[in-house]
Amino acid sequence: MFITFEGPEGSGKSTQIQRLGEWFRAAGRACVVTKEPGGTPISDRIRAILLDSAAAAMDPMTELLLYAASRRQHVVEIIRPSLDRGVPVFCDRYTDATVAYQGYGRLLDLGRLETLNEWATGGLHPDLTLLFDIDEETGLARAHARNSTMTVDESRLEMEDLRFHRRVREGYLALALAEPKRFVTVDARGNIDEVFARTLEAVRARAPQLLA
Repeated sequence: MFITFEGPEGSGKSTQIQRLGEWFRAAGRACVVTKEPGGTPISDRIRAILLDSAAAAMDPMTELLLYAASRRQHVVEIIRPSLDRGVPVFCDRYTDATVAYQGYGRLLDLGRLETLNEWATGGLHPDLTLLFDIDEETGLARAHARNSTMTVDESRLEMEDLRFHRRVREGYLALALAEPKRFVTVDARGNIDEVFARTLEAVRARAPQLLA
């Protein structure tokens, strides 16, 4: 199975995907935990450009195409080969992030984004998407606190105003409403253990074969 973790800044999805990977490995189960942008040496180099606060002047279309380039390399090098071997893949962000951030956030044409996503991924869609939902004020406060402890500058998106992040959250919620069979919305409020319990519950409900 291919499971993606999505959510606005500070939703805790990155912590939860790592926890799920650790839980699987502790149970003796194989899995691949990866992320976007990034996941391969080439994609990681693109990530460094995309998330660097020094790139604040980046054009929205340039941003979109860099995300697509990173994703293409990620799919062909990591995601699809792992799935072909029968190994579950858990990915921190995927095509829904492009729709939420570049579509709803940057106000780029949603139809063109869908075409680009299909092209970059070769039509590879997640089986399940967990959306970690949190209000934009709380999420940004968490993200700023996290960034203050990081040695690598990945704060470019957090520099956007509250209206941008509100549109991103609204975009994610619209996607979840449009595809209820693929999405599960997870309440991202509370401590790490509380949210992880909700994460496991969502996986058990929608992908019981992974935990059998």
